[in-house]
Amino acid sequence: MVRDVDANTPLSAREVCQILREVTFERRTMTKVSLASWDEIYAGHFVVSVEGWHISIYNDSDTLDYCEECVSPEGRRWSFDGGDRFGTDPIALLSTWEHQTLERLLKAL
Repeated sequence: MVRDVDANTPLSAREVCQILREVTFERRTMTKVSLASWDEIYAGHFVVSVEGWHISIYNDSDTLDYCEECVSPEGRRWSFDGGDRFGTDPIALLSTWEHQTLERLLKAL
């Protein structure tokens, strides 16, 4: 069953995490949107596209840190808020293996 979701309904951290998780298991394809490579950015935002999902991930000194923002193909949005409690960042919801795999995939783009 497909449910209709209003474009104004914000994405949850879990929904964004699931997209990233599917990348780590090679169920979805991730491509680089940023002009610079992961290594060239070193510390800053790195933007990728996952089949129409635009995701901005923070590279902190060559280390996968947190998800800054995600916009779904329908225009739904999730944004990082420094006041959020631990575990509400999609990156923080990944397992250790998923986190390491995603970081490796980002470096390879």
